[in-house]
Amino acid sequence: MFWMFTRKKIGIDLGTANTLVFVEGKGIVLQEPTVVAVHSVTGKIEAIGSEAKEMVGRTPDTVIVYKPMQDGVIADFKITQLMIRYFIDKALGKKYFLKPDVLVSVPAGISSTEKRAVVEATLAGGAHSAVIVKEPILAALGAGIPINKSQGFMVIDIGGGTTDVAVISVGGIVSCTSVKCAGNKIDAALIEYCKRAHGLAIGEQTAEDIKKEHISALLLSPDETFTIKGRDLINGLPKTVTLSSNELVKAIDSELKQIVRAIKEVLQKIPPELASDIIDGGITMTGGTSQLRNLSALIEKQTGVHVRVAENALFSVVEGTGVLLAHLHDYQRSILIKK
Repeated sequence: MFWMFTRKKIGIDLGTANTLVFVEGKGIVLQEPTVVAVHSVTGKIEAIGSEAKEMVGRTPDTVIVYKPMQDGVIADFKITQLMIRYFIDKALGKKYFLKPDVLVSVPAGISSTEKRAVVEATLAGGAHSAVIVKEPILAALGAGIPINKSQGFMVIDIGGGTTDVAVISVGGIVSCTSVKCAGNKIDAALIEYCKRAHGLAIGEQTAEDIKKEHISALLLSPDETFTIKGRDLINGLPKTVTLSSNELVKAIDSELKQIVRAIKEVLQKIPPELASDIIDGGITMTGGTSQLRNLSALIEKQTGVHVRVAENALFSVVEGTGVLLAHLHDYQRSILIKK
């Protein structure tokens, strides 16, 4: 009996905080934290993804929890390679016969060396071929923006490690910048503020929860208060502290200003015709951190341009890989880098 096997095509949003996988014909099949737990003596992988993230701050000395992606790029090649292999196997099932063709997202400001590292890690992780595409292009496609039009569109993708700002027209990026300031830096600012202002040590997960549930980019009226738990830095005992949303606006002010500066920098570089298009069409925000309360209102206030958060903000990049996989020949080859 003769069997025909079709090589699968998958898209990977390889993020600093989370990794999402799109399988052609199935859609988004996987969403896992970009975290790996390794035994410090044997080097054996103890856990990857959600299970590994649950270990953060709770492991014995023999287990080290790694975040192999830092600021949107590979910080640990070997761990990233093993993680990609795990995600491919989990997305396709371990009994697939042909290695898949893989499309991977990368930050707009990635260097040539960093691009090669992503391609090599993807191939070593089990891919037949690796194509990388800049995140703003994928975010725009995933948000339903018709990037092939002779019209300017502005996309701001704010993830865990980077904020990518780009103006796109005729299928390509006209002007862009990428800053290493996004969700993780906001979390770090919250951790530092609690130490400095309240003598309280909190973990990464607590900071992330505060960011998602209580923080605002603009002052609230009326203010909101809430309690958090951590460790007292003076006596080392458990401690509960009451915080207000408005006091935390000041705590993350520096990070928000850096994001706004990047947006203004791109707007100041574009031709007048594209500036006119953006005034008419507005700015689209994607990425998990774009959902920070009142961040779109802050950017609108600072730029004077209408801002909308994509309905599928968290999934825009990975859904963009699906759009591109289905219509590769419809888009300019210049946006692809293939190995």
